[in-house]
Amino acid sequence: MQSKVITPNFLIISTLILIAVISRFLPHPPNFTAIGAIALFGAAHFQNKAIGFSIPLLAMLFSDILLGIHSHIIAVYVSFALIAGIGFILKKNLKTKNLFIASLISSIVFFLITNFSVWLANPLYPQSIIGLIECYIIALPFGLNTLLGDFFFNASLFGGFYLVKNNIPSLSISK
Repeated sequence: MQSKVITPNFLIISTLILIAVISRFLPHPPNFTAIGAIALFGAAHFQNKAIGFSIPLLAMLFSDILLGIHSHIIAVYVSFALIAGIGFILKKNLKTKNLFIASLISSIVFFLITNFSVWLANPLYPQSIIGLIECYIIALPFGLNTLLGDFFFNASLFGGFYLVKNNIPSLSISK
């Protein structure tokens, strides 16, 4: 008898997340990672909200332990949690246009929160609105990489799941 949690859907979603996490260990441009896509995809596809949040979070935590914990990790995880929230909303009306918008918003959330953290912790930036604006301006190339990475990895994860779901009917994937 098959477990209610370990379904073909669960295994495919988890495998795609694992592949995305492994991609963090490959050479890549700064901020061109699967972080946002992992949160968005997991939340949008796992049936159980707790699993939709915890599996991607645990995968990220494991890779962060291997890659090294950094001083802005809390900002990354706050962003991750908010992006998962966007994924829970996306789940209700998962369409290409909505995925594009969710991916864009996720990138902006990550950029704003993580660079705010950089501004707070870095004595090179004046602790003023001018210093914050300067921090965001200097971070724009990283923000662009985040945006491009989110679009790429969201297309890969959501598209990969769609392809598997529609081309291997014997898996009986259901939402």
